[in-house]
Amino acid sequence: MKYVRLGSSSLEVSRVCLGSMTWGVQNDQQQANEQIDYAQTQGINFIDTAEMYAIPPNKDTYGKTERIIGHWLTANPTRRDKIILASKIAGPGLNYIRGGSDISGATVEQAVNDSLKRLQTDYIDLYQLHWPNYSSPHFAKHWPNQLNYTQFNAEQQKEVMHDILHGLANCVAAGKIRYCGLSDDTPWGINQYLQLSKEHNLPKMVSIQNEFSLLHTKDWPYLIENCSHEDIAYLPWSPLATGALTGKYLQGARPKGSRWTLIQRHGLFRDTKQVEQAVIAYQKIAKRHNISLAKLALAWVDQVDGVTSTIIGATSITQLAENIAAFETPLAPEIITEIDQTLKQYPSPF
Repeated sequence: MKYVRLGSSSLEVSRVCLGSMTWGVQNDQQQANEQIDYAQTQGINFIDTAEMYAIPPNKDTYGKTERIIGHWLTANPTRRDKIILASKIAGPGLNYIRGGSDISGATVEQAVNDSLKRLQTDYIDLYQLHWPNYSSPHFAKHWPNQLNYTQFNAEQQKEVMHDILHGLANCVAAGKIRYCGLSDDTPWGINQYLQLSKEHNLPKMVSIQNEFSLLHTKDWPYLIENCSHEDIAYLPWSPLATGALTGKYLQGARPKGSRWTLIQRHGLFRDTKQVEQAVIAYQKIAKRHNISLAKLALAWVDQVDGVTSTIIGATSITQLAENIAAFETPLAPEIITEIDQTLKQYPSPF
């Protein structure tokens, strides 16, 4: 396993990050324990979770994943310092989480305290804003005119960001969190936080996690360039496009218990004719080179310049082992050339 510094922080994280959002719905406590234990044997020291998990989110599963991790930490107290634990505060829109309110300095402090209780730990290594208060071009909202930027009140949002940073600063000062990060945000969001941090001597954002895969490359080049130049770790989530890039959903297939059989908060917007065509094209490349489609997709993300650590998830140890193994051997140059040609044919299939 390779390790890399997490942005401008002092943390050294594995190039593979263990995602946890299936724990509590698709996976139970024992299965989660097995995944954490196995991941550690493979050198993974980075685990990502969120107060909103398990997925799909609802009031009954809210906080369940953090509780599962908390039970593991309680059973393995000597291993806490062997992991870099990341969690996230939910943004607005879920009425069962603080009434669906916006993120503020006060809600940050409340959410951190609640997460620490569920996680049964004294500190969180990386605490992230799951999505911003304002609408951002994520979850298939990246097409022209889906967002009305000219009516956006930037100054008002900057004031809110300033307040959020004060809440994060209080948590850092209290030793409850070590570093802060973003998720599902934009270059504008990154730069406002950086500027406010510098002007007011408040914690700097050290990372951002956004969706990134062969089917969703909109962060290249502009956001990733921003991250590279500002020393912000870029953490791709859903590198397999919620399982589409395994090929298991081709021709309308819905394997029992798989992600696409569950109700999705934003719908199955990745399920398009163009996605089907793109997946088939990538599958042909994988078959020509005698590798799995998942290996092709994961190894491709890993080699993208500017990627820090890729967040993977699995519902079985077999899947997890295959996904981790995908990072062991880089793709051959000729495979990357074929992928690049296909990517130009299907640059944004959903």
